[in-house]
Amino acid sequence: MRPILSVFFLEFVCVLAFAQDDSSKDLRVVPAVDVQRYCGTWYEIARLPNSFQKQCVGDVTATYTLDNDEFIVVNRCRKENGEIAEAVGRARRASSDGPYTKLKVRFAPAILSFLPFVWGNYWIIDLADDYSYAVVGEPKREYLWILSRTRTLPDATVRQIMERLVQQGYDLKDLKFTVQGDEKSN
Repeated sequence: MRPILSVFFLEFVCVLAFAQDDSSKDLRVVPAVDVQRYCGTWYEIARLPNSFQKQCVGDVTATYTLDNDEFIVVNRCRKENGEIAEAVGRARRASSDGPYTKLKVRFAPAILSFLPFVWGNYWIIDLADDYSYAVVGEPKREYLWILSRTRTLPDATVRQIMERLVQQGYDLKDLKFTVQGDEKSN
């Protein structure tokens, strides 16, 4: 599994290097995040296409575990050949004394964590009151993930999320919906 991880990490690091520009600071984030409630597994409902997930054909999840004041992030997906790709990273607050609404995430090796370009923007821009779904984006609006605690969301909920995303300036014409297996397949 190591070669799979290396490719996944390297592609993600390269893409994040281009996502550092904060020129569009008008992207609104949620007012607050309860980190304990945010922890756990999220299922990807949809995403804007990106190079570091191009091998992912379904069963995409992200699992967050709190480690002091940072998250350990484990992303998994099923590849076309049925193998599971996994990437392990870290997420921290963008500002050491700031809220958990604007995070920086890295999947590069820890030894490179001093390099600013290995950290990408991870902003929580929509979050259900009951933490049943979350939406993550970044200021340039090139990356976007709609996440859920369950493998599916009601169509009406997805439509409402998409309406809010358009109001936030996202172009959703390329939004890709994720195929999630059933409970028994994972």
